[in-house]
Formats: sequence, C-alpha cells, structure tokens
Amino acid sequence: MNITKLRKERTIKKYHGYELKDDYAYVDQPHNIIEVLLDPKKILPEVRKYLEDNNKLTEEYFSDTKNLQKKLFSEIKSKIKLEDESLKFRDDRYFYWTKTVEKGNYTKYLRQKIGTTDVETYFDGDKEKEISGSKYFGLGAISVSRDDKLMAYAVDLKGSEYYDIFLRSLSTNKIVEEKIESTSGSITWSLDSKSFFYTPLDKYHRSKKIYNHVLGTKSNEDKLIFEEKDDSFSVGISLTSDEKFFIITTSDSNTTEEYFFSSDSNKIKPELFKTREKGIKYSIDSWKKWWYIHTNQDALDYQILRCEHQNIKKISVFIPAKSETIIGGLDFLDDYILRSEKSDAISKLFVRNINTNEEEELKISKEVVGSPGAGLMQKNTNTKKIRISWDSLATPGKVYEYDILTKEKKLVKEIEVPSGHNPENYIVERIKATAHDGRLIPITLVRRKDTKLDGKSKLLLYAYGCYKHSVPVSFSPSKFCLVDRGIIFGIAHVRGGGELGEKWYLEGKLLNKKNTFKDYISCAEHLIKKKYTYKGGLAFYGGSAGGTTGGSVINMNPELFFAALLLVPYVDCLTTALNDKLPLTPGEYEVFGNPKKYKEYFEYIKSYAPYNNLRKTNYPPMLITSSIFDNRVLYSEPTKYISKLRDLKTDDNTQLLKCKLEASGHGGSSGRDNAISELAEEYSFILKNAKIKD
Repeated sequence: MNITKLRKERTIKKYHGYELKDDYAYVDQPHNIIEVLLDPKKILPEVRKYLEDNNKLTEEYFSDTKNLQKKLFSEIKSKIKLEDESLKFRDDRYFYWTKTVEKGNYTKYLRQKIGTTDVETYFDGDKEKEISGSKYFGLGAISVSRDDKLMAYAVDLKGSEYYDIFLRSLSTNKIVEEKIESTSGSITWSLDSKSFFYTPLDKYHRSKKIYNHVLGTKSNEDKLIFEEKDDSFSVGISLTSDEKFFIITTSDSNTTEEYFFSSDSNKIKPELFKTREKGIKYSIDSWKKWWYIHTNQDALDYQILRCEHQNIKKISVFIPAKSETIIGGLDFLDDYILRSEKSDAISKLFVRNINTNEEEELKISKEVVGSPGAGLMQKNTNTKKIRISWDSLATPGKVYEYDILTKEKKLVKEIEVPSGHNPENYIVERIKATAHDGRLIPITLVRRKDTKLDGKSKLLLYAYGCYKHSVPVSFSPSKFCLVDRGIIFGIAHVRGGGELGEKWYLEGKLLNKKNTFKDYISCAEHLIKKKYTYKGGLAFYGGSAGGTTGGSVINMNPELFFAALLLVPYVDCLTTALNDKLPLTPGEYEVFGNPKKYKEYFEYIKSYAPYNNLRKTNYPPMLITSSIFDNRVLYSEPTKYISKLRDLKTDDNTQLLKCKLEASGHGGSSGRDNAISELAEEYSFILKNAKIKD
C-alpha cells in the first residue's frame, strides 16, 4: 500500500522547564479549530488531503472484506426487530410511545388520546431527516408542551452538537416561530406551556447560561435566568418529581451546586440550596413536603438525606451510606419509593413503603450478572404497579408489569431476535483479575458453551475506565456475530469507571490514571493465564476516553494484541489539556489534571498520553476512526497519532485512519443502517485479523 506521509514541522513549546516537541502541532489549528466544526472548509487543505488519502487507503484495505461486510450487515440486521414499538406511557391526556419500522432509519414518536383509538405520529424521524436535506440527522430533546398542543425539538445536522430548536403546532404540523440556534439541545417546558427553558452554547461550545423563551416573542428577547462564571462548570435545568420546583444544576465532574425556584412562580429568582464545596456532589428532588438529597458528603458512595421544604437546614439521614455499596437515586409513587444499589459491580433494586418504611429487594432474574431496571408506567403516581426489566450479556431484555402489593409479575415486552437466539447456548461469567497493587478487577465474559478454554481462542476485551462510567452488562445481539464465530467477548471493568463506587473512580483519575491501564493489562494477563486466550490473541475495543486506555495499553504491551479498534480516541491528551479554549478542556481538569498550571500534572499526563509515548516497536493492526465535526475528540488527535505511529513503528502491519469528512458526530453516522454498516466494517476488521474468513 502506498501510504501518504503528513508534512512535518517541528514545534517546540516550553512548559515547567520542559521542551515539548511536536512535528505535527500545526494540525491542531489552535486559533480556529472550533470554526472548523461549524465550517469544514476551514480545515487546512493539506490535512484534508491527508485525510482523504487515508480514507482511500482504508477503502483499499477493506476491498477483500466487502462480501463479509455485506454478510455481517445482513446478520446484524436480522438480529434486530426492525418493526417494533416501545411500551406506552400514560400521561394526563395521552398515551405516548415510540416506534421503528422496517424500511426506516429513525424513530417515530406516537401518541393516542386516552379514551380514543386514533393514533397520531407527531414526529417522524425519517420524514424530518428527508426534509432537512442533510446526510446527518441528530435529534436532541423532543418535548411536548404540558397542554399537549405544541412540540419543541432540537436538531443537529452536522454532528458537531450545535442544536437548533424548532417549535411546531401539533394541530397544524407547522413551525410557529423562528428557530433558536446553537443550543445544547435540551428543552424544559414551563407548567403553563407558555414558555420553555434552554441552554445556548458559547463560542467555546460550552453550556454556561439558561434562558427562558416566552412563546410569541423573539429569541433575542429571551430572559437570562442563570449564568455560570466558572469555565469548568456546565449548567442544566430540570423539574422535580412532584413538579413543584425547577432545579438548576451547575457542576463539573467533581463538584455540584444546585438552585431551585417554584414551578408556578411568575418571577423567576433561583434560590441556592447549598453552596458548592470542592469534591462534594449532590442532587435534590422534591416529593410531598420533603427535599431528598442524594450526596457523597460524608459518604464516599453516597447516601440520601432529607429535610422539609420549610427548613432546609434541618437535615436527617433517610438512606444511610453502606460500605462499598453505591446508593442510587429515587423514584416516587404516592405510597412507595423505588431505589437502586450497586455492590461488587452487581446492581440491585429495592421498593420501600413510604408509610411503614419497610423495604424489600426486587428480584427479577435468577441470573447473577445482568442489568435490572425499574420505572414508572404512568404519570399518575397513585398506583401500585410499575415496570421492571432484566437483561444480561446473553439474555435479551424482558419487561414486566409488577404489582408491588400482590407481587404478581406479568411479562409485557420481550426483546425479539428475529433470526433466533437461545441464551442456553452461552455462558456468562464474572471473574476477577489481581491488579499490580492487589485490587481485584471484575471481568464480565460471554462465550459459546462449545468454546473451549484451551488457550487458543481469540478474545475481544472492551474497556472504558473514565468519568465514573459503568460499562453496562446488557444484551446486544450484534456481538454474537463474533461470539458465534468463536471469539470470546469480555468487558474489563477497570478503575476510573464507576462499577465499584467512588473509590474505584478516584483510583483511576488524576495522578492515579495509570491504574486504568495497568488494570487492563492485569485483566489481559489473567485471561491468558486462565486459558481464555493467549498472548497475541486479544483485540482491544474502545472509544473516546476508552481510546486513551487502548492507546496507552498498546504502547505498554503491544504484543498482547492481534488487532485494536480505537474509535474517536482521545489520544493526544496532553496537547488538548494544554489548550483551555477547547470545548471540554476546563471541565476535564478534575478528571485528568491541569498540566498548564501544575508541573506535576504535566509530567504525569506526558508519561502516559498515547501520542507522546509512541515508540519504536511493533504495533498490532489498528483501525482508528474520527470525524471533522466531532467536538469532543477533535479530528486532529487521531490524525497526529496515526502519522507519528507510522513514523516510529517497526512492524509491517497495517494501521488505518478513517475520518468522516461529511456530517457525522462523536457517535458516528446517524441512522440505523449507517450504524449497522459501521459496525459491520469494525467486525470485519476484527475477523480479518483473526483470520476468520466466514
């Protein structure tokens, strides 16, 4: 293959007494890269040419897998029930639900007036996409007014997450006002349906303000109700469970502050609930006469406190903290409270009688490892019935209607796999690897029963390990395209994630970030030792901040892998963290540290950042993806990374960069078929390098 080289231009910048040398710093376009998100014509012509050449190279590489990709596309699609409907939610005057159709790519939103048989499609994603004329169609919030007469919805037509808000009459299906441009995509209606709240994006693509838009007025007349001055904080607004208050939340990844105001107030004057305190996170909700506070104050893995509306200083413990147990939030009925807990990376659900304070666990399945769920089925909370659900890596989701009083459980929906799926053919396991410091790292695995543990199998090991995100152990039919071909699928629940609580997260962030990568290596070595796979038999799979994990572990131990997929990977961490004008950088300081201000963080990030630690060694075949519209991980990061990788690598393997030059977002292209096509290509890359042809 004829691989184009990117021009080198040595740049040297000094930080904390160090010289930071970079041959490709010009690719970052530090002065106008945000403008590229809005207008891709502003990308450097030579960089665009390089990306185009790489896309051609990738297309050439995949030329011998086209039939396999078509087969995988058909397989994945055959595992999805294309014509499907969600369960109905009963609101005040209407049932609301969603639907997908066989020949569509986008969701349809439906409603039915209670007491009638007439079904109305009030938003058709496929039709709206066609009307837009865009190749990308990203839907933010879609929200119907409280009187059910108007619909506000937010659309992104590029993938850069600048959402325009439109207002439409549901009786005439016509747009009734000028659009509100460049927002975060969130919409919260007032109770009187005369206005809604939204958050515009500033010039750095950050959510710092909340506005109230009154229907019938120009958007330039909208009233500012809240503004956050700290660059690292973002804002949002929501309604409490009892609909008595609106809550304004301003937070970074480490600290929260909340304000409230009455939902029926004519004059909006947010009142502070509790002053922000570094490291303290809390959220408030209202039910009946009480404020319920979900907080990590004096409770590493959270507790729930409460106080009366009239006396927010007199707080008592409602759900106490438990050792190594994550206390989740609450859902309310008139007589019951639903809540969740997680310990040892296993989730549990509980229902509590408000009147007696008696509580019991909701046991949905005999499977040990899976994802339980519970939710309300109607707006009227004077009920004893809820919906509960369960799925696992091998078991498709099931939803039941559950009577809290009688404990009767009725199956109301089951995820269908049209091409067939028998959970009995698979084994789901939870094993643990010992980390370098003695911590036990959970690994969740699924494999066919006839896949032998003889040390000869290929194994795809997914990981994320950031932002306290817990990787769900839930059902996804597409992965069985790999599992049924003998590849074991695994999730390494590494530190930096939230599976084992706040301490688990803290041990994988800031100056502990390397634990994330070391945990993954420990998991890989344990799986080799237990003969699930062998050295050189693993494929890394991950994206975004998971790409940091992938890039780092491949630098550390490239010999473990036969292939790696880094999807929109955050690989040039140091450069991004040194530029506080980028959209996410200030908010990342509590996760990765501020290397511009502090020498200690500069040295630490530099010691693991995938781009800075590429070296002369053999690297496995790699597929790296990006998009020039991605505001979360800018296209410059994987572009620089692949260029430097090719400069240094000593192998003959193929490392690919595929960058979308047409509208596409951080999560890829929009639409069901496009998503399936991308997945089929990713799987074909794994299978090709696993030397599995069928």
